[in-house]
Amino acid sequence: MYRLIVTPEYGKMEKHFFKKHPDLKERYLKVLTLLIRDPHYPSLRLNRLKGNLAEYHLVSITMRYRIVIELVIREKEIILLKIGDNGEVY
Repeated sequence: MYRLIVTPEYGKMEKHFFKKHPDLKERYLKVLTLLIRDPHYPSLRLNRLKGNLAEYHLVSITMRYRIVIELVIREKEIILLKIGDNGEVY
């Protein structure tokens, strides 16, 4: 199992995200549960970013909303960095 690390910036973004999208909370919690168990689980659609963000990965909450993470496999840590729609997380 992996350990999730929530950055202070992410905590603020998450709070703001759920003010706008309270209906996604249950789906979000399911995504985090899957992420802790296996970040490569198919429905998460884990994808490495490109360009300046190449050190980070993206997981899907829905087809529109994403979470940007830093995946540190050797230490079994997942650092949550950003949450939002496609335009907000890049």
